[in-house]
Amino acid sequence: MARFFKTSAIWVVDYRYKGRPRRWFKTFGSEADVQALMANELQQLYGSHARLVDVRLATEAEEAQYLHGDEPKNTLCPTGRRGKAGGAG
Repeated sequence: MARFFKTSAIWVVDYRYKGRPRRWFKTFGSEADVQALMANELQQLYGSHARLVDVRLATEAEEAQYLHGDEPKNTLCPTGRRGKAGGAG
């Protein structure tokens, strides 16, 4: 997909919650400081229970997965709702 048409990008956010690996797909504007935004969001949601591991742009395959509504494995919804079948929660 042509990147110049997009005003946002899909990022993969890997973090640990109580020592367990978790992953989110998140969209951010092209000028966003994703590392700082996610560190702040995790702190607000989970306090000392979460640690940001990595943020990176999604690959084309991951972007397609996100756009089709497929959640990554080890997903933990910040609202407390369980993920789709096969996801941890």
